[in-house]
Amino acid sequence: MERISSIRRKTIIRLHKAEVMIAGEQLRLRLHDGKLIKERRYHLRTYPNCFVAQELTDWLTSHKEAPDRATAVCLMQHLMDHDIVHHVCDKLPVFKDAKLLYRFRKDDGTFPFNTEVKVFMRGQRLYEHLITGKDSILQLREEHGVAYQRSFPGCQLIDWLLQNGEAESRSQGLELCRALQEHGIIQHVSRKHNFFDSGLLYQFCINFRRRRRLSELLNESEQDNEEGVAVQTQEDNHHDSPFVLRKDQPQEGHSGFHSGSSTDLKQNASPRRGSLNSLQLNSAGFPPFVQMSSTPLMRCNPKSVLRRNVTCEELLSPGAPFIKRVLTVMGDALGWGFVVRGMAPCYVQAVDPGSPAAAAGVKVRQFMCQVNGLSVLYLDYRTVSRLVLTGPRTVVVEVMEPLK
Repeated sequence: MERISSIRRKTIIRLHKAEVMIAGEQLRLRLHDGKLIKERRYHLRTYPNCFVAQELTDWLTSHKEAPDRATAVCLMQHLMDHDIVHHVCDKLPVFKDAKLLYRFRKDDGTFPFNTEVKVFMRGQRLYEHLITGKDSILQLREEHGVAYQRSFPGCQLIDWLLQNGEAESRSQGLELCRALQEHGIIQHVSRKHNFFDSGLLYQFCINFRRRRRLSELLNESEQDNEEGVAVQTQEDNHHDSPFVLRKDQPQEGHSGFHSGSSTDLKQNASPRRGSLNSLQLNSAGFPPFVQMSSTPLMRCNPKSVLRRNVTCEELLSPGAPFIKRVLTVMGDALGWGFVVRGMAPCYVQAVDPGSPAAAAGVKVRQFMCQVNGLSVLYLDYRTVSRLVLTGPRTVVVEVMEPLK
C-alpha cells in the first residue's frame, strides 16, 4: 500500500506541474496577443518582453480568470513558485499588485529546462504532431473488449517516431516512450503494463490542447497544501471519505442529492466552501471560489453504501464477481450528478435520480476504473474528482459493478 501511495503521489505531483506549465504557456501566448507583454522602460533602462503587474491584475479580473484582485495575485504567485514568471531584476520573490515589471521565463531564456521539463515538452510536441497529422495513429481501438479513444499500439508509435525522425532506432524510440510513461505523459490503457514495442494499447494522459482556467491551479494548490498532495491522512485511512457537499433544499435550479438518510448525517456548525473534495461536479469545469447560492453548505458524514470493503486486487482477479461497463455521461448546466468516495478503489456513493449520470447508467456501488481513458483504479476520490472537474463536459467512465 505504501508503494502504491508513493507512486500515486509522484503521479499527482507531476500531473500538477504539467498543468501549471500548460496554463502558464497558454496565459503567456494570450498576453502576447493582447499586447500586454512588450518592451518597457523603467529608470532609463529598457526591459524587453515584460508586463506590468497592476495591468495584468486588471486583465485577469476583467477576463474572468479571477473573481478579485487578491485571487489574481495568488494565481500569479503560484506561477512564480513554479518558475514560470519572475521579477525582471529578480529582486522580488513575490508577485505584487503594483507598477512593477515581471516577465515569463520563457521570454528571456531563464526557464529551467531540467530533464523533467524536457520530457514534458517533447511529449507535448509529439502530441501536437500526432493529433493534427493525417492518418493519425491515435484512433478508437479495443483491447480485451473495451474501447479506448485516441489509443495507439506501442509498436505503431515507435514506427511513427522512426518515420518522422524523432528516433534513430527502435531501441531509442523505446527508451523515449518509456521516459514519457515514467513522467505520466502516456500510459497503458488499463495501466497494467510498462511500455513495450508490441501491440499493447497506450494513450496520452494529458490533453495538451484543453484550455486551462487559472483558477483550476489555485484550487489544486490549496488542496495540495492542505492535504499533502492526496497522501493518506488520518481521515483517509478509512475507505470512505467523510466529506460530501449537500443542500437541505434544492434551490435556484441546483439539484441536491443525499447518499443516506438524515440520521446518518452530522452537520458542522459552520458552512464550508466547496472544494474538489466535495465533488458536487460542476460542468463548468472548475469549482467555484464562493458559494453560488444563499443556501448554506454543510459538511456531512454519510454512511458508506458499500456492503463490504473491496480491494483493487479483488476487482482485477480472474473470475471476480464484477462486470465492466463503459458509460458516457454528458454533463448539463448543473453538472454530472454523482458523488465518488473511497481510497483506491473509489466508488460511486450517490447519484442524483434526475441527473445525466443516472440517465447514462451510473449507479451506487460501481467502482471507478477509468475516466476519459485514464486509469483511476489506484487513485483516490480527490484525484478522480480533479480529473472529472478539469476535463471536458462529456465524461467517459469505465466502471465495475457487482454481478447480481
